[in-house]
Amino acid sequence: MPFALIARDKPDALDLRMANRAAHLAYVEETGVVMFGGPLLSDQGDMRGSLVVLDLPDRAAAEAWAAGDPYARAGLFEDVEISAWKKVVG
Repeated sequence: MPFALIARDKPDALDLRMANRAAHLAYVEETGVVMFGGPLLSDQGDMRGSLVVLDLPDRAAAEAWAAGDPYARAGLFEDVEISAWKKVVG
């Protein structure tokens, strides 16, 4: 079942994001559950959050994946929203 994860970075956290980016991308690769994803951007083009769609069996698994993300473990996010998602277009 697809789950959309929307995470917004804490203010002025770009350095923290960049310091953990390689570990985050490795986690995405090793877990193999990301359907698609990428950074949210400010109007200036700076990364300021994440949008990730996960293919997992239930909300508990999505929450566990989110908690294990190196970005989350580093304290990058101000808030995280996880919602069941249904693909309609694309």
